[in-house]
Amino acid sequence: MITEKPVIPEKIKERLYPVVLRQFSMKDFHAANIRDISKESGISTGTIYKYFSSKEDLLFSIIDEQLRDLASLLRMHLAGTEDIREMFRKLFWVTMNFFDNNPDLAITVFITVPLKSFMANKSYKRKTEIDILNGIIEKAKKRGAVISDIESHYCADLYIMTTHRHIQNWYVHGMKWKLADTINNFFDFFWKVVAPLA
Repeated sequence: MITEKPVIPEKIKERLYPVVLRQFSMKDFHAANIRDISKESGISTGTIYKYFSSKEDLLFSIIDEQLRDLASLLRMHLAGTEDIREMFRKLFWVTMNFFDNNPDLAITVFITVPLKSFMANKSYKRKTEIDILNGIIEKAKKRGAVISDIESHYCADLYIMTTHRHIQNWYVHGMKWKLADTINNFFDFFWKVVAPLA
C-alpha cells in the first residue's frame, strides 16, 4: 500500500529549500548530503526524513516544485498576449528571467545533477512547459504565423537546447551577465527558423 507523503509546512520549505539548492549548486552531486543540509538549515535529519526518503527524493521534489512555478509564471505572462512572435519571445524571456532569479536552481538542474539520475526522475519527464509551447505552436499554425508543417518537437528541442546551452555558457564564464539579457542574441535566429518565408 502506497502512503502519501505528509504535507511540508511552508516554514520548513522556506528554511530548507534554499539550503538544499545552495548545497547542490556548490558541491558535486555525490558530495552533497543530508547531514550538511541539516546543519546549515537548522532542521533535524529526522524532520527531513519525515518528508523525504533520501537526498535524491529531497532534491528532485524541490526541482519539480520549482519548475511547476516556472510553468505558472509562463501561463501568467502569456495570458492576454495575442501576437505569436511576442508569445515565443515571452516564453524564452520568462524562462531565462526565472533562472536569473533562481541561480542555484539553474546550476543544480543544468550543471551539477548527473543527467542519468535526473532522467530517471519524474521532474525530468515533466511536460508542462512543453505543453505550453505546443499550445503556442498550434495557435501559430492556425494563424499561418509559423511554417505549417513544422513539427512541435523541433520547437521544443530548440527551446530546451537554447535554455540549456545559455545556462552552461553563463556558468562557465562566471555568471557575469543576466540570462534574460541574452535573448536578443538568439531570438531573431529562432524566429527565422520557425516563421514562414515572406
